Amino acid sequence: MATAATDRTAAPEPAPHVLVVPYPAQGHTIPLLDLAALLASRGGVHLTVVATPATAPLLAPLLAAHGDAVGELVLPFPSHPAFPAGVESTKGLSPALFGALIVAYTGLRGPLGDWARERSGGPDRVAAILSDFFCGWTQPLAAELGVSRIAFSPSAVYGTAVLHSLFRRMPQREDGDDESPIGFPDLPGAPAYPWRQLTLLYRTYRDGDEVSEGVRRNFLWNLEASSFVSNTFRRLEERYLAAPLADLGFRRVRAIGPLAPDAADAASGRGGETAVSAADLCAWLDGFADDDGSVVYISFGSMAVLQPPHAAALAAALERTGVPFVWAVGTAAPLPERFEERVAAAAATAGRRRGKGRVVRGWAPQVAALRHRAVGWFVTHCGWNSVLEASAAGVPMLAWPMTADQFVNARLLVEEAGAAVPVSWGGIQAAPDAEEVARVLEAAAGGQCAHVAARAKELAEEAAATVSDGGASRQELDELVRELRELGSEPKE
Repeated sequence: MATAATDRTAAPEPAPHVLVVPYPAQGHTIPLLDLAALLASRGGVHLTVVATPATAPLLAPLLAAHGDAVGELVLPFPSHPAFPAGVESTKGLSPALFGALIVAYTGLRGPLGDWARERSGGPDRVAAILSDFFCGWTQPLAAELGVSRIAFSPSAVYGTAVLHSLFRRMPQREDGDDESPIGFPDLPGAPAYPWRQLTLLYRTYRDGDEVSEGVRRNFLWNLEASSFVSNTFRRLEERYLAAPLADLGFRRVRAIGPLAPDAADAASGRGGETAVSAADLCAWLDGFADDDGSVVYISFGSMAVLQPPHAAALAAALERTGVPFVWAVGTAAPLPERFEERVAAAAATAGRRRGKGRVVRGWAPQVAALRHRAVGWFVTHCGWNSVLEASAAGVPMLAWPMTADQFVNARLLVEEAGAAVPVSWGGIQAAPDAEEVARVLEAAAGGQCAHVAARAKELAEEAAATVSDGGASRQELDELVRELRELGSEPKE
């Protein structure tokens, strides 16, 4: 029998090995890598993050900061007849192919399973899988390996529940009417949305189609996960965190957000290389130092490409109002002819305030911009990452949802949180006229929406409190770490 002294000097149990599987879309990968960094910083777990050659560079900051606790597994992107060869992410991808990407990505299940089984008898056996909710195929993989799978949601709990509700209940519109209301009776308040505001993934579902059925199966698998971890915080979504939701399989949801960098990290390379440096953009914004909150920051995310009528309405409204702005337009936005030249000319001749604008072509350092004191409003499509970055920065939003979960997010912000003013509910199909957009811009810039700006400041205080030591989100994070450690210490069969 071993003595007590021998027991005390025995080698410690290895840290439980967690397999982390992001989905290859900026808005999904970035927050899950942020979560991986937090888990690594807590200690006591070892993470292996899965990537393909095109997405592997996004792991570089995480590996540089936490290489002792985090490793990478780069696998070839799986081929699929419904998905174009040579494409590995949503970057530049047509929305019509989003479902095909979800299905194509399931091809990683086989090689990932082989990799995990090779380690099943050793100290680095996989103890749990933490994966994006677009990677529902990791649920049957976890079952095969005999481990738990935790589903990560980069979206609001509300938006996640709406999405899963659709594929769980399969509601239909009446007579092909795009305005036909679709209700969600199992959610608090029983909300309803017109058909056209539902995600394209659901509206394009075709019974018996391989891609459609694969997408639906993806979400149904999530309802079998041991729990959900969501990039949100309790004060923002108290209503949807108060009790388990039928639309999420009555699973526990841990709110561990906002997963947004603080001011010290705002200039980091989170999300990849930017078209303009944070230092350059902030230096430009410094020109408004004596007029705090006068600049409107505009971005519709990394995936959305504005339709010409939408871009024209916004451009005309900006020129008409003379509101100072930074517009991160991406690389393919169809701006009106000579708009950029007129902006440059106005900036060269105008005073430091009115008429001064800047267009950024490509990825912009959004966190740094939102954290700058000169930025007072954010015109946004209401993608969830943008919502949380604005909330953490205390910047009120001008909500202009286009597709996916953006209408749900916008309703949450406008009607429940009170931190946003709607620009348009028309989505991709119907652009507002320039006069309408101009009225919203003028009301925001003119101080007529001060109550919304005040609420945004309150949200920032609540966001900071929840991720501070002892805050609700940090408590949930610590409980997640304890859960992962316990999974790693369970007896091996």
